[in-house]
Amino acid sequence: MDRVEEIKSAIASLPPDDYRRLADWFRALDHTRWDGQMDPDSAAGKLGLLFREAERESKHGLVRGWPPSE
Repeated sequence: MDRVEEIKSAIASLPPDDYRRLADWFRALDHTRWDGQMDPDSAAGKLGLLFREAERESKHGLVRGWPPSE
């Protein structure tokens, strides 16, 4: 069995509280890695097209606030 399969098996056997803690940690790690990928692109101006599109759509009332108001 390779390492990934061992990890998957171990995760599948975790009690619910431990699984939830691991899932929370993994989500936080994923967000940190995503930010690490996006920050250099943003600093290099590669996201300008997306910002301009959002501004255009906002002017036309096509953008909703986040989080949604209750």
